[in-house]
This record gives sequence, structure tokens and C-alpha cells, in this order.
Amino acid sequence: MKTQRHQAIRDLLVTSTVSNQDELRRKLAGRGIHVTQATLSRDIRQLKLLKGPAGYALPVTDEEDELPDIADVLKDFGLEIRQAQNLLILLTTMGGAQPVAASIDAEDWSEVVGTLAGDNTVLIICPDNQRAEALRHRIEAYIA
Repeated sequence: MKTQRHQAIRDLLVTSTVSNQDELRRKLAGRGIHVTQATLSRDIRQLKLLKGPAGYALPVTDEEDELPDIADVLKDFGLEIRQAQNLLILLTTMGGAQPVAASIDAEDWSEVVGTLAGDNTVLIICPDNQRAEALRHRIEAYIA
């Protein structure tokens, strides 16, 4: 869904001008893609869209700016994950918490409400215990 939405946004920006978020939301809805303002803001940030006097534009692509794959990040930095009800505590190597949290945020997983990162610990907040457990299992598979 996210990949299709991002592609639709790219297509819209190539074929038409979009001056603001509301206009972008309406044009997406015209294509059958209904999104909230929060999701659209996140998409704009993730796509690194530029905003100028003429409206939104696609950035010049540079693969060096792309985040590494979440599997690689967790494999490189992740050490252990613990669950406390709907909260997950992910222990990382020293200095690894920031890139891990950024990668988790970029994934836009439905199990994640938000993350907080220290130097070697990431707090992952989930909406409920069941989704926290499912996410814990997924992350354990990456760091094993």
C-alpha cells in the first residue's frame, strides 16, 4: 500500500503541479487512494519532496541519501529485544540506537506508534500487547 501510494505521488508530481498537501490529498483520492494528513506528511518527508513557489517537486535522487534496509540495520546494531506489555526495549551497540530508530520509523509499520532513542537503547511504543509481541518476534528474527 505504501509503495503504491508513494508511486502515485511521484506520478502526480511528474504529470501535474501540486501546490499544497490538501491538493495532493484530493488528487490521490481521485485515484482511489485515501490518506490522512498525518500519513501524507510522513510520505512527503519520506519521499524528500521539495516545496517551492510552484508547489511540490521530486528531489534529485541520490542513492547515498537512502536509508539502509531495516534487516541490515538490525543485524548490524541490534543486540537484544525485551517486551514490557505494549513497550519494546531494543538494546543496540553503543551509538546504534539512532540509526535503528530512524530505520524503524521509516518502515511505517502498523505495530509502531513511535520510537525514542538513546545511545544504545530504543524504546518502541506499540498500540497493544499483541502487536508488540508480533513486532518483537519480527525483530528477533532480524537480530538472531
